[in-house]
Amino acid sequence: MNTDIEFDYDVTVVGGGPAGLTSALYATRLGLDTLVVNRGGGRAAMMRDTHNVIGVTEETSGNEFLQTAQEQVQSYGGEYRRGFVEDVEAIGGGDGDDADEPDADEAEEAPPGFRVDTGDEELTTRRVVLATGFSDEHPDPPVPRTGMGLHYCLHCDAYMFVDESVYVMGTGDSAAYVAMIMLNFTDEVDVLLRGEEPEWSDDTAEMLENHPVDVIHEEIAGMSKDDDGWLESFEFEDGTVREYKGGFPMYGSDYHAELADALGLDREDSGEVAVDDHGRTSVDGVYAVGDLTPGHNQIPVAMGEGAKCGIALHMDMRAFPRSTDDIADLGPVDESEVPAISPELMATAVAHEGHAAGPREDVADAATDEATADD
Repeated sequence: MNTDIEFDYDVTVVGGGPAGLTSALYATRLGLDTLVVNRGGGRAAMMRDTHNVIGVTEETSGNEFLQTAQEQVQSYGGEYRRGFVEDVEAIGGGDGDDADEPDADEAEEAPPGFRVDTGDEELTTRRVVLATGFSDEHPDPPVPRTGMGLHYCLHCDAYMFVDESVYVMGTGDSAAYVAMIMLNFTDEVDVLLRGEEPEWSDDTAEMLENHPVDVIHEEIAGMSKDDDGWLESFEFEDGTVREYKGGFPMYGSDYHAELADALGLDREDSGEVAVDDHGRTSVDGVYAVGDLTPGHNQIPVAMGEGAKCGIALHMDMRAFPRSTDDIADLGPVDESEVPAISPELMATAVAHEGHAAGPREDVADAATDEATADD
């Protein structure tokens, strides 16, 4: 393999949620020069409290959780930037419709890589991880604040509504199913159609008729909240008032898949980017994790996907062991070629409090000097 082509980074992660940051953490700690570009926001950042993440307590907000994760990535030598990636295109041997066209010999030797356009600059990277997620389709007002009577994660928040009055908004099968699922936690569940006709299947309609769920057809005319801002009740256009502690809107997801489509990644019929068990997509060198991919939209699940993706990046990119074919082409591994970690990451690792020998400032300074000289 021709290694003369210089890339700015080994890995560029687009998106700074739990999945993207975990991918970056693993990639960095496994010796890959890694950049995270995050536009901010996202579903995790909206969380008032953190649920179902072992070791993280309820009072931790989404922004606090993400801030700690960003600091962890940076502490190991990963780079984190706020910004918006406008385009990603394949270069060298990478796949994609916009790939450069080297001659046949160069195409065989050039490692896959990508050009990333952040608007402010263009950079090159050997691998790309898409962790851009999705946005929930929001219901029309009047509705309570997110996290104070309006909730988007059944598995995260059902526990909050044990033995409370709950609503589910929506007209499709998912709304009816969530309403029936909530009967596992409370005996007061309504489906709010908000003036629309139900669109669920006949089978779902039969199931719903055989569960103690009320279907409310009228549109919401107003609502009341308590002094803390939590939902207390909805008033409907027919004048009735029904009390609720909270509920779940079920109107679908808007996948942030513009970059995935530009790169020609395969997508599932339901909209998610198709991946293998370690986040590899249909395009060589491109990975996807988190809410952009199929599966449960949960922080621990996203973190697990990010971890497996980071390990896959290491396995796909590590210099050693050198295969028998590469030994035939390149010869045996010379002592001057090891270790394969960059001087910058070496400097950070040997100075880190988690290093096995404790912080080694002498080696860190020497590695830093070498990295500066190379620049």
